[in-house]
Amino acid sequence: MLRFADVVAVSSTVSATRSRLAKVDALAGVLTAADPDEVPAVVAFLAGAPRQGRIGAGWRTLAAVAGQPADSPTLTVRAVDAALGEVAAVSGSGSTARRADLLGGLLTAATADEQRFLRALLTGELRQGALEGVMLDAIARASGQPGPAVRRAFMLSGRLPETAAAALAGTLDDVRLELGRPVRPMLASPGATLADAVADLSPCLVEYKMDGARIQVHKRGADVRVWTRTLREITGSVPELVELVRGLPCAAAVLDGETLALTDDGRPRPFQETMSRFGSTVEEQVRALLLRPYFFDCLHLDGEDLIDEPLRVRTAALRRAVGDHVIPGVAEPTLEQAEELTSAALDAGHEGVMVKDLDSTYQAGRRGKAWQKVKPVHTFDLVVLAAEWGHGRRTGTLSNLHLGARDPDGGPPVMVGKTFKGLTDELLAWQTRTFPEFESHRDDWTVYLRPHLVVEIALDGVQVSTRYPGGIALRFARVVRYRPDKTPEEADTIDTLRGLL
Repeated sequence: MLRFADVVAVSSTVSATRSRLAKVDALAGVLTAADPDEVPAVVAFLAGAPRQGRIGAGWRTLAAVAGQPADSPTLTVRAVDAALGEVAAVSGSGSTARRADLLGGLLTAATADEQRFLRALLTGELRQGALEGVMLDAIARASGQPGPAVRRAFMLSGRLPETAAAALAGTLDDVRLELGRPVRPMLASPGATLADAVADLSPCLVEYKMDGARIQVHKRGADVRVWTRTLREITGSVPELVELVRGLPCAAAVLDGETLALTDDGRPRPFQETMSRFGSTVEEQVRALLLRPYFFDCLHLDGEDLIDEPLRVRTAALRRAVGDHVIPGVAEPTLEQAEELTSAALDAGHEGVMVKDLDSTYQAGRRGKAWQKVKPVHTFDLVVLAAEWGHGRRTGTLSNLHLGARDPDGGPPVMVGKTFKGLTDELLAWQTRTFPEFESHRDDWTVYLRPHLVVEIALDGVQVSTRYPGGIALRFARVVRYRPDKTPEEADTIDTLRGLL
């Protein structure tokens, strides 16, 4: 029976080193020591997200119920997991008081180190380096299973705890694509130029890169369910998409695509307007802002899994499944044809184009080179680390942003620059109102944030610099928009930015 203190100790070890190998060794060691039924909870704790998800307890609640820490560790992994399960199950009248009582009992039984870990875990602040890539390597090491097999199972299940349990039990082959269980989406890398991307990926497919929101749709008869790129279900918020997919000429399908709201003349509305629909179930709002889907991949069709088939096969299946709802594109184009499609996409108000290798399989959850996005301007998704108070007409607002790129080895985001450009009055007001929710500490000039918010930044390039820890600095960085559909784990890496040198 594994002690909770052992998990906390491994977390500290992982946080204290920048060595990916050392992180993997430490994580694999505790996974090997855990009993099979403890593995899912251990992985969830170390990955920074309890299996129960959000349990309705914030900093104030946890601080109010903490009490004096225990002198010595007595908690087990099973006991902590069970206690969090009990807290998550509380609902109805008196739930706030009951939740506080349960959390108070758990924290009182915890040592000071265990209390700190639990507070960080339950408030989403546990940034210890055990990110997905590192944890997947540790699962492979502990189980003796091949890394690609572990990653494939994670792609199909979308859940680290379940992937670890299957790997250690030797049942990875049992993890398959299931209708009704979302698959982690395949991601694209920035392409240098259209000509380079077309040459590198030939034979290729070139299609519109739309300024919409990623969706994954599962259909089984009349049952249709829709998820975002972060695998959050939004079926109840998008009834027009559900109704459209019900009418498609197929009995069962798993579809990947984009959805966006259009103006009366067919141009895309701002990204934030599309995203606003994902939290809405109000009928009037649905009627006021209808969403249209554009599908670009098909992972399953009428009983046949296609995830391991090349893109050319999946594209043919997609056209059979969705008809006119395929995203505009051209297969195996000449460079002139690709340039014409790019011009058409930009003229229609879209971001640019995607260039995809027609012989590539669907590599979910990975930002490989088989899909490349080509835009007129370099844009990258970075993490907001802090914001400085403004001056002049911006006095009283949080303005100048500190920006960080993701550490691919699981460490905290690496600062690469600052910017206040591109911030409208509306965004300044939103930042000033919202940033304190994610505050970790502040000084006279700056409010520092827990890594949570992702912002899309346009820039002209990077340059070598000793000013920031990453050894580079952004050139002419400006804010494009915030990305509420992305997590810090999906931000661009420091290595990607260094590749611009």
